[in-house]
Amino acid sequence: MADLIDKIAWIHLEDRRLLVARNAGRERFYLPGGKREPGETDVQTLVRELDEELAVTVEATTAMHVGTFEALADARTDGLLVRLTCYTAIHTGSFVPSREIEEIAWLTAGEGDRVSAVDRLVLAHLHDADLID
Repeated sequence: MADLIDKIAWIHLEDRRLLVARNAGRERFYLPGGKREPGETDVQTLVRELDEELAVTVEATTAMHVGTFEALADARTDGLLVRLTCYTAIHTGSFVPSREIEEIAWLTAGEGDRVSAVDRLVLAHLHDADLID
């Protein structure tokens, strides 16, 4: 079995565009979220990561699973997979890039070249569902 990076991600749409973030020193954007800490549930991870990365508070009781997506990690030839378990949730607060986040952006499905392979799957899914342009 191939090694796996298991991440939780937030799907947040406004004006038919998807919120993404970019770390300092990186070219590609990604869906906000991250890896679980020991003992965390998916929703606990989502709440913690969004507070850390974007300084917003996610209402845990509103989290809804959107889908789980897998793709090979970018720039890897060893078969490393990324699994992205995605949720929507209501939030409060304004987006403030925090910690390692340098920039946020709002993307359409046609801007898949700006994100990782697994995030392109999410963009395509949202476009197929007529949720983003």
